[in-house]
Amino acid sequence: MTIQDSRAVHSMVDHDALKSRRLRNRIRHEAIQFGIIAVFVTLLGLLAYAVRSGLAEKGIRFSFSFLANTAGFDISEGWTLTSGENTLPDFKLFSPDMTVASAFATGIFNTAKVAILAIFLSTVLGTMLGVGRLSTNWVVRNLCFWLVEFVRNTPLLIQLVFWYFAVVLRFPPMASAAHFYGLIVSQQGVYVPALSWAGSDSTGSLALVTLTLVSVLGAIFDPIKGMRRACVAAAVVFLVFLFVTGGMAVNFPIANKFRASGGTSISPEMAALLVAIVVNSASFIAETVRGAIDALPKSQWEAAASLGLSRRYTINDIVLPQVFRVVLPSFGNQYISLTKNTALGIAVGYPDLFNIYGTIANQTGHSLEGIIIVMLSYLILSWIISTIVSWTSRRLNPMGVSP
Repeated sequence: MTIQDSRAVHSMVDHDALKSRRLRNRIRHEAIQFGIIAVFVTLLGLLAYAVRSGLAEKGIRFSFSFLANTAGFDISEGWTLTSGENTLPDFKLFSPDMTVASAFATGIFNTAKVAILAIFLSTVLGTMLGVGRLSTNWVVRNLCFWLVEFVRNTPLLIQLVFWYFAVVLRFPPMASAAHFYGLIVSQQGVYVPALSWAGSDSTGSLALVTLTLVSVLGAIFDPIKGMRRACVAAAVVFLVFLFVTGGMAVNFPIANKFRASGGTSISPEMAALLVAIVVNSASFIAETVRGAIDALPKSQWEAAASLGLSRRYTINDIVLPQVFRVVLPSFGNQYISLTKNTALGIAVGYPDLFNIYGTIANQTGHSLEGIIIVMLSYLILSWIISTIVSWTSRRLNPMGVSP
């Protein structure tokens, strides 16, 4: 056997040994993982059995059948999902003759409503405060600084109580409500203009709505920048035609001596909760934005200055596009925390998911089953937010690399 043949044989033996060792390591790792999962499932099963046995000894049956019972209580606001005609889902205002499951659906709707509005508003306000922290204007810079520091270092619950009792409940009564370009602000709530469908079932209106939705989806998902702009322009054109042809209309609120009609109303409880969460979350988002701007190389500012760009164009066109690619994961954490903070609405009587759970637990006695539903609901909402933020981050960073 030559030296070359001997080396080839040793190489084949080493390769087979390496493959065998990798296979053994893989089997061992997978066995460990399956073992951990089995132990976790076993412990969870033992815990569930112990809880069920403890409840049975006290004559309490662990069951989710109570969800089909009639609620028997009212909720001050909120829509719920029910089975309409032809078994199609339908949105209706909650009423006491609906089921307990519909009451939970109303709580989820109210929680999601505040969370979505707060995410949008806190992102805008937080970005403005973060940029303001780096302003060359001494007054703006220090005003943003002290606002952020004050809000970040006081508990959210105290801020919520302040906004509700010291601000919202001090609004004027409906007879002397404040009017701002169709907006009505009073102790009974805030009334804003709303879009209303006036096209009935006409083919033209439905076609315009379909084209508008398709254009919006194209603006979001189309990878070509020029096509996205074209889709945005098309969506605006179709929307204008929808209003011109009478398919949609703007319903403005009208106030009388005791109440207002028309438009969309925001209850005092929701207004206080929304403002408190927006201001509180915006202060944390502002620090994230400020830190990301500070982390950018100074050469970015110098290059923009050498091109003759003003500070406003530098921030809008150069700095912020790079910042948002970096801060999205941090924003996602804040959005999840914001969503969970809506549970503090119980302090001012806002019928969010946790508040409605308390009423259901008192009415039915199924507190354990109810809290499981509440925890799973918040978990699913957090997963949805995390998924959307992760998808957006991957879209902004297709190579997985930050600038």
